[in-house]
Amino acid sequence: MTLTYLPALIYLLLTVVVIGAVLGLSALVGTRRVTVEKMLPYECGVDPIGSLEVHFPIRFYVVAMLFIIFDIETVFLYPWAVVFGRLGLLGLVEMILFTAVLLIGLLYLVRKGALEWE
Repeated sequence: MTLTYLPALIYLLLTVVVIGAVLGLSALVGTRRVTVEKMLPYECGVDPIGSLEVHFPIRFYVVAMLFIIFDIETVFLYPWAVVFGRLGLLGLVEMILFTAVLLIGLLYLVRKGALEWE
């Protein structure tokens, strides 16, 4: 059984060695000249004005998390659809319950106004 993972382990080790060699050679051979122009933040050729900190409203993060949650639901739906014929009625009921839980969560968020963008 361990021999089946040997090619993946060899590939992983080879990848780590190549990445280490490239980064090491880059650090040894490359020169780094720190200048004022290089250390300035890039603003499309325009001198930066004001603070560099940008504060996003909390609703942005809530919508992003909701997108991730429902994106994960889609990821679970694809393998389920592939093996749907072998799962039978139990598989159908489980997926309906899974989708119902997510739908209840979505309805709760809609009622709380989490998706309202001001």
